[in-house]
Order: sequence, then structure tokens, then C-alpha cells
Amino acid sequence: MTDQNATATDGGSVAASAGAGATRTATAPDAVTVSGVSRVFGSRGREASVTALDDVSLDVAPGEFVSLIGPSGCGKSTLLRLIADLDQPSSGQISVFGKPARRARIDQDYGIAFQQAGLLPWRTVAANIELPLELHRVGAAERRTRVGDLLSLVGLDDFGSKYPDQLSGGMQQRVAIARALAESPRLLLMDEPFGALDEMTRERMQNELLRICAETDAAVVFVTHSIPEAVFLSHRVVVMSPRPGRIVDVIPVGLGSTADRGEALREDAGFFDAVGAVREALHGHPVSAGPATSATSTGSAGEAREGANLCEPSGRPAGRESR
Repeated sequence: MTDQNATATDGGSVAASAGAGATRTATAPDAVTVSGVSRVFGSRGREASVTALDDVSLDVAPGEFVSLIGPSGCGKSTLLRLIADLDQPSSGQISVFGKPARRARIDQDYGIAFQQAGLLPWRTVAANIELPLELHRVGAAERRTRVGDLLSLVGLDDFGSKYPDQLSGGMQQRVAIARALAESPRLLLMDEPFGALDEMTRERMQNELLRICAETDAAVVFVTHSIPEAVFLSHRVVVMSPRPGRIVDVIPVGLGSTADRGEALREDAGFFDAVGAVREALHGHPVSAGPATSATSTGSAGEAREGANLCEPSGRPAGRESR
């Protein structure tokens, strides 16, 4: 396997460096740095302890979209919770924009969205979106302005006075994304946010998310079980092993910048090549060289910066923008 973006570490773990498609300077800290992280859940009574993650290392550059994919129980959501400081690692270190994860949480450096929108049914759409701002005592006038901007961003200008039970599932997820963006985070953490949606709504929401990411330039760590979804959205797809969760492969997806991706991309030959590469990595087969070449180890930060434009298409038609 071609190995220019990664270097295998001892013990079979893989450390994945920030890859193509992200813009970053020599002095900018990574959006996320995970270094040698393990998470062991303690024993209860006669039950043995469970190792959910084992020696995981991962870098995500500012503005980069990285998906985590793997079998159920492989630790994808656990890793996301550790980055969000909703849980603590048993060993290893995590930083977000150069800060400890706890400090980043306190500073509201990230927004988070889950599979269920988690909207408060007694609050209107606008009131749900403004909740983080309200909790942090942002003034009413500033809150109204920000909520108006976010409603426009997610295409719900006319729904601010509605209640969650008056919205479709896709619209509720748009509200959840707007709420996650309320404090202008530079990082979005997303745990299968479209998993409960029907296929047509799911694809429409993927298009919306790409548009939002292009407009906000936020980095994204995205958990999914869907290979096509991971490929369509990501600059890189991180493949994880069954428990104990390890990073076994990293697939750079060379399908253009976030802003250039649209419905036409789903019929592009490069898209199918990348889907095949991720599927082969999940099943443990060698990944053949092609538009999406597997990377099983880390490259230097310099290599990641030099590869920042590798996601741009080379003679490949860009997908039309879809909203």
C-alpha cells in the first residue's frame, strides 16, 4: 500500500495525520489532536473490564472534514465523547485547537450534534437555537441577530416561531445544527446526526451540511455507519477496527473541496472508487491505488500542509451545487 500520509506505530495502532483538503498554516494548531488515547471501562462485579479504544492517535486540521467509520461497538462515539470532554481517556492526551479538551469545552470552541435532535418541545425553533447563547448570558439583541443569521444559514427563515413537533425530522436536525453553531465554533462534532432519517432526506441533509461547512469553514469530526455518506462528506475517512477500537486505515478522499461537492458527485467514477476503497479497508482487504489511496500511518505536519490541495479534482468534473 502507498504510504505517504501515515506511519504505522508499535502495537498495531495507526496514527492518522491531518490530510488533504484542509487549509492550515505552519503556526496554526490542529483542530483536534488525539495522542495515544485508550479508554478502558472498569469492571462491575464479576464482569471483566472492557477496552473500548486502544492507543488511538489522530490529527484533524482546521477546516478539515474527517469521518470515523467502523463496526458497531468499535469506539467511534466513545472517541467523539472524549474529544468533547464528555468522558475522560484512561491514557493518552487530547487537545482541541492546542487546548486541553476541558478548556476547549469551557471556551465553547466546538459544537456538537447527535442522532436525535434533542430539541426542547416547549421552546420555539428560535428559542432552541438561542439556548446556548442564553445560558452564556449573551444580550437579547445580540441573540436575536445571531438566531436570525443561523435560521438563514440552515434555510429555516420562516420557521423561527414554530415548535419542534411542527417540523419534519430533517428540519429538526437543521435546527440542531444551527444550535450547535450558535457560538460560532471552529469545530463541529457530529454523532450520526442523519442516522434516523430516510434516504432522500439524509442525502438532502448531507448537501446542506456541506454548504454550511463551506460557509463557516468549521472542521468536522463525523461518526457514521454509512460508507457513501462518509465518502461524500469527507476529506479523509478513518477506518476503525472491532473492539478494542484502533485506527486501521485512513483513506484520503480526492473529490474536490467542500464547496464544490453536489448531487452530481454521487455519480462520479471517483466517488465509486473511494467507496470501494473504504469498503475494502473495512473488510480487511488491500486497497488498490486509485483516486482514493489508502494511508495506513502518519505523515509529518509538513506533508499534511503540502497536501492541503490534494482534494481538488484533477480533470474530474466537480459536482454541481445542490441545496
